[in-house]
Amino acid sequence: MPHHEQGRLSPAEIANYLQGINFPCSKRDLISHCRTQNCPTNVLNFLEKMPDRQYFSMADVMQGVGQVE
Repeated sequence: MPHHEQGRLSPAEIANYLQGINFPCSKRDLISHCRTQNCPTNVLNFLEKMPDRQYFSMADVMQGVGQVE
């Protein structure tokens, strides 16, 4: 089981739930895709905090992940 510092998720954990998503996509698309993957609530809550914009690649998503406080 991965350890989280103060509830932080690792980028790898988030990427795992986003496998197979089609780019470009919106933040809403990321959240919808995660729901279909039965991801945990903490991942959904994290995605909700990401910048509301278009994402063009997994690297782009990871940049958005890095912007979440």
